[in-house]
Parts: sequence; structure tokens; C-alpha cells
Amino acid sequence: MRVHFKKSYDEDIRLFEDGRRLAKYAVLLAVMILLPFVLSEYLVGEITLVLIYCVAGMGLMILAGHTGQVSLGHAAFMAMGAFSNLWFMEQGLNFLIALPLAAIFTGVVGAVIALPILRLSGIYLAIATLALSVIVEDIAIIAEPFTGGVMGVFAPVIEFFGLSIDRYGAPRAFYWMCLAVVVLVTLGYANLLRSATGRSFLAVRDSEVSARALGVNVTRTKALAFGLSCAVTGLAGALYAHFVQIVNYESFLILLSINLVLLVVIGGLGSIHGAFFGAIVVGLLPQFIAIVRDFLQANAGIDISAYPGLDTTVFAAIIIAIVIYEPLGLYGFYMKLKTQWQLFPLARRDMFRRSKTYLKTERMR
Repeated sequence: MRVHFKKSYDEDIRLFEDGRRLAKYAVLLAVMILLPFVLSEYLVGEITLVLIYCVAGMGLMILAGHTGQVSLGHAAFMAMGAFSNLWFMEQGLNFLIALPLAAIFTGVVGAVIALPILRLSGIYLAIATLALSVIVEDIAIIAEPFTGGVMGVFAPVIEFFGLSIDRYGAPRAFYWMCLAVVVLVTLGYANLLRSATGRSFLAVRDSEVSARALGVNVTRTKALAFGLSCAVTGLAGALYAHFVQIVNYESFLILLSINLVLLVVIGGLGSIHGAFFGAIVVGLLPQFIAIVRDFLQANAGIDISAYPGLDTTVFAAIIIAIVIYEPLGLYGFYMKLKTQWQLFPLARRDMFRRSKTYLKTERMR
């Protein structure tokens, strides 16, 4: 097992633990940049959708994974980011200006909404955010001058630096643009967690009483986390609008919010890596099931399509299995395998046995 001995506080807070880890991420980034040259346009499009899910997952991870606040309405903030970005572009603003403006607008709206909503907690907060998602769906229909009403809004071609980027006309360029956004958001997120603000998020998540005792303004911290979460989710919404080309209220239904919650739970709450693992599962698993369905129909004569909803049932069963048998998500499972490999042959079978948990009322007896 490799142990890194830290000799200064700078080593303790720097972004990459050592040169090996930096090299690993550099190789991974190089592979991601080269992928469009070896994959078909269809697969490039599917991976682009995964990248957009990664941004949305990191947005929700800030709130749910690192601040401990549950939200079932983040599709509403994706809608805000999408419609505001398209409206800014309709006013003649360049995409490079419209994209951050959409994120800022969504973040400010989210922070304002957070002030009354975050007085709630637990299931009540989840219900409030779910109601917010329903309200935004109705607003998207009523605010026709901005959202196109029922018909929706068509996303224009992205143009900057003399380049024209279109989801279908230039899928490789669109992929690289989404990859650049993912890298920037990931670096910003990682640096946020190293700051005093990020540590206050973790303190509020672990214990609000202890956080107050340490001088953390819990209300302001929650509102800031909600605003940042909404801003990042708004970025994902803007990219999603250009990915699907045309958006209306049906593009951001409650089901999308549930998918985002599943994304962070499956990937692993409380880790940036979990957002990526979850995005891969939520983005690619339905396509994998569809490929298996077509394979069985072509080679084994088994027609799954004759049973409506069966592929959705399989998808749900896989998710339930992950949640039951690996509560820490796929990233937690990966870390367990990594630790066992490093400790081999000293690793014990029950070294990751779950500790017994209690309800709050039981702890206070």
C-alpha cells in the first residue's frame, strides 16, 4: 500500500496529492479529447449527454452530497438555465457571454428562493423543491415571450471565434465544448471544497449544531450552497438546450429531477467522482439495455418490446440493487476494491462491515 507523507500544509490542501495522480488525470483528459476521432457520431452524441449529466450531477452534489440538503426539483433550475441562455442569445449576446449570464441568473434566483425554502429540512424540504419544479413547469407555459409556451424555443447555432458549433452539424466541436465546461466546473468544484466555504458546507452537512458552535452562519451557508448548486445546474440546462435543439416545458419534467437524484445516489454522495460515475450509469445504461434488447430480438428471437415498460423495469431493478447492496454508491464500491487490492493479502472480508445506525430519537435516549 502506497503512503504519501505530507511535509507541509501546502501539500495537505493542494489540488492533486502527488505527481502520479496529476498524470492519471492528464492521461484521462487526453483520452477524452481523442475519443471523437475513434467513435461514431452516434456514440459521440451519447457521451456528450453523459458530460451534460456530469455538470448537472455536480450541481446537485454541491447541495445534496456536500451540504446535506435534499432537492427533488433541480430540473426546474435546468429549465431556468436553458430558457435564460436562449433568451440572452435572442437578444444578440454571444454564447460565451450568454452561458455565464444564464448561470448567474439561475444562481441568483436559486439563492433568493433558498431563503424561505431552506427553513425546512428533510422530507419537507424535498416536498417544497418538488412543488417548485411543478410551479416552474406552469411558468414555462405562461411566460410564452421568454419560453415559447407550449411550442418551445429553438436553440440557435453557437458561434464564437469564427467557429459554428451545432449538435448535429458539428458533433465533435460540441463534444469538446461540453468537455471544456466539465473540466472548468470540476476544477472550480474541487477548489471550492478546499476553501473555507467548502469546509463550512461539510460542517453544515455533518452537524448544524456543531457548525453553529464553530461560528458558521448556517442560513447563509445553505443559501450560498443552494445558489451555487442552481448556477451549476443552470449551466447544464443551457448545454442541454443546445443538445436537444428545441426545448419546452416537457423537456424538464419531474422525471428529470428524479434522474438527477438517482445520479448522485448511484454514483456516491459526497464525492465529485460520484457525479461522474452516476452520470455514466444514468446516461448510458438505458442505451445499453436497448442494445441488449435488439441483440436478443435479432439472435435469440426474444422480443422484449412486446412487453411495454420491461426495459424501464430492468433499469429500475438495477438501480434498486445498487442502492440496497452498496449504499456508498459506485465510487464507494470502487474505493473498497482499491483498498482491498492495496492491502492484499492482509485485507479481511468483513473490513467494510456496515456500522449500525440509529434514529435521532434512539440516540437521545
